[in-house]
Amino acid sequence: MSVVEQAFRRRAAQISPHGLGLSVDVYTPDLFELVGALEQAGARADYLEIFRAAPPAVDTVRQHCASLPLECHAEGLWLTQPDWQQAYPAERELSALALQLRALGCQWMTHECAAKQMAGYSFGTYLPPLFTAAGAEVTANNVALAQARLDLEACLPHGGGPLLLLEVPPWTYFGLGDRSVPDFFRAITDRTACGLVLDIGHLWTVYRYSGAWRRQPLVKFVAEFLDAFPLERVVQIHVAGLAEHEAAVSAQGKAGGSDRFPLWIDAHGAPIPPVLFDMLEQVLAHPKLTQLKGLALEVDTKPVSMIVQEFRQFRERFGRGSHPNSCPSPGRQEQGAPVEASSSSLPGRSEEAAALRRQYEAYAQLAAGHNDDLMPMLVGEPSGLDRYRHEYLPHEILHWGGELTDMFPATYRELERADLALERFIPFWFRAPRSIDAPYDFFLLKIERFIEFVREALPDSRDIVEREAESLRGGYEVACDQMGTLTAHGEPVG
Repeated sequence: MSVVEQAFRRRAAQISPHGLGLSVDVYTPDLFELVGALEQAGARADYLEIFRAAPPAVDTVRQHCASLPLECHAEGLWLTQPDWQQAYPAERELSALALQLRALGCQWMTHECAAKQMAGYSFGTYLPPLFTAAGAEVTANNVALAQARLDLEACLPHGGGPLLLLEVPPWTYFGLGDRSVPDFFRAITDRTACGLVLDIGHLWTVYRYSGAWRRQPLVKFVAEFLDAFPLERVVQIHVAGLAEHEAAVSAQGKAGGSDRFPLWIDAHGAPIPPVLFDMLEQVLAHPKLTQLKGLALEVDTKPVSMIVQEFRQFRERFGRGSHPNSCPSPGRQEQGAPVEASSSSLPGRSEEAAALRRQYEAYAQLAAGHNDDLMPMLVGEPSGLDRYRHEYLPHEILHWGGELTDMFPATYRELERADLALERFIPFWFRAPRSIDAPYDFFLLKIERFIEFVREALPDSRDIVEREAESLRGGYEVACDQMGTLTAHGEPVG
């Protein structure tokens, strides 16, 4: 057994079994309404994994969910990026995250092995990493550095910080690289003692958009994936909804779709297709799944009634003792040997890192439709990349995370009078990389970029767009303050 594997096992031994839980947002749906509805339905969660929230809200959750293990689903750490420490506010993000981990008393922290910003370009939702040897090496190095910081700033009583878990990312119609997903994650786990999260819906999207669905049945694909994947590092499993994107073409035949393999993508607010629970059965039966601590439904943005119904079904099918590899019942945390920080054996050579930075810039430009330099690295069908470029990404920039016509109604009227199409904002957004010096917030980014666009495209409307932007920022700040002072209604949970 390698030194890295021994380090992981010492860390994993410190994590108590968690059972069946929910990965949730504090605000949408209202967390305390959800917990109350689950209690009334006799379907209490064994643990909660909390998405990033304002510190006062996190403190309130810890106070009112005192008997539940609470973990953290973070974002804002672009661990796949070769310039993560230099080009992004990594220090601030890690310090803010450590505060939440300490407040919740977390044993682990989950983060997507993906990024919303790369090479100075910003996106609204995650793009998976470049599945290459260099991409895996840089990711492993960044994971080790992040883990070392968490060990210092969010130290647990037994020593070491919450274990960093990398989550297998979803594919939104395409992937890029020359390594398979299992080989990519094996290269990471060979270098650093992190844990992993296997998301069953994300795995389905790999099957669908890598083109594997054309070559082999789903059961065979999953079996081969699990045999090659470092399943012994999986600490948590996620299951979430899948759905067609609202901007997708309804005629699936254009993309080679079918009733059996629709154009689904990751969608936490959507129902969970039965096929995902069938896949979960297959995963839980695999003998390499030896370090599983928790199973969770990801339910942020989902209606409470749907969550309760799905969680009851989830518990009935995968509850305690229902499967040989289902996670044990929650219990007392065992004490083990002191835990040292993970370290990467290959720190990332500067020339390779520079080459990878250039590749990530080409990746961002490829996704935006500005060049095809990385087309030889495309995994899957070209129609998937076309769908992302022409349907998904325009919707993301114009509508997702803030409808521009609603955010800037007066400015939009001026653009219409000048016969300037709002769609011109999309190439403007991706025209050039920008320096990034603030933590990621897509809503604020949209405001900033739209002001720049109007100043250039219609300078006579500068005062109008700036007034609307000031109002938006003020309202957003008030809303964040109100969310930060979240209060629970009724008695403490548990």
